[in-house]
Amino acid sequence: MEIPAGEVVVLVGPSGCGKTTTMRMINRLIEPSSGTITIDGHDTAGVDPDRLRRGIGYSVQQGGLFPHLTVAKNVATVPGLLGWDRKRIADRVDEMLTLVGLDPGTFRGRYPRQLSGGQQQRVGVARALAADPPVLLMDEPFGAVDPITRGLLQDELLRLQAELRKTIVFVTHDFAEAVKLGDRIAVLGNRSRILQYDTPGAILAAPADDTVAGFVGSGAGVRQLTLTRVGEVELGTCPVSAVDEPVEPVRAALDDPAQPWALIVDDHRRPLRWVSKEHLAHADSLSEVGDPVRETVSDRSTLQEALEALLTGQAARAVVTGPAGEYAGLITVDTLIAHLAEVRAGAGAPA
Repeated sequence: MEIPAGEVVVLVGPSGCGKTTTMRMINRLIEPSSGTITIDGHDTAGVDPDRLRRGIGYSVQQGGLFPHLTVAKNVATVPGLLGWDRKRIADRVDEMLTLVGLDPGTFRGRYPRQLSGGQQQRVGVARALAADPPVLLMDEPFGAVDPITRGLLQDELLRLQAELRKTIVFVTHDFAEAVKLGDRIAVLGNRSRILQYDTPGAILAAPADDTVAGFVGSGAGVRQLTLTRVGEVELGTCPVSAVDEPVEPVRAALDDPAQPWALIVDDHRRPLRWVSKEHLAHADSLSEVGDPVRETVSDRSTLQEALEALLTGQAARAVVTGPAGEYAGLITVDTLIAHLAEVRAGAGAPA
């Protein structure tokens, strides 16, 4: 099995099949009884285990943090072992915390018990990345958090990976998570036998055998939505106005029957409220009228997550936001149906 540099390879399979054992052999926490594991062409058996592990990031459930150390000291663990000087370590800690979305001034001095599950997980990722290892091992790192936080952490990992391009081996029991995160998926059977090793799209379209098909589960067509990000499809539009702009241009835009709603945004173009002609009938200002925007979808979210947001919000549309939370467009159920039809047509299936 070859894991390409800079890709995320996810190991999935039933409990007890050896996913974690396979991964832990890479950094020799478990010694292989036979065979060869190479990293960048070098046999790991010939490398000092401590030196090997200091060059491989490792993230586990709930972050695996040292409870008696502050966040800063947790993140500094490997750089300290590598002999970095204090200033370099302090700068790196702040850089890593910022990278994973935690304000260093707020979190540097806290202890793990003072963090939420999602925050602990972010610190665990920061610690794994602190020494800038080329290889990152992640053993069900998001398995102990609630579904909403899990989705946010998955998005954060995808953002980091787009920036850092690490070689990541990721273990999960959740096939949907594997499809979302993996450039490739290895489906393991008993005794870690590789049943199929391919891209998520290939596995969804053509499972190698009944066991893999069972792992994929029903609804493979809908799971195709996890292969595409919201920012990759053509988004809808609507009239948009800043909250401090005059009412009349918005009112005029809503005279178009095809545009029943307009979006009010703040001075950073972040969505605030929906307004209709009825809302504006007697309004002199856009500052307080309209219905709050309840559902937004990041442009990094998958189309499946967009569908879930639409169903949860019981609305025909959701606002799509960019990296800074700014308005980027609209996504609708029709957008998702059209995408599925296009995928099926491309695969030769009847639409």
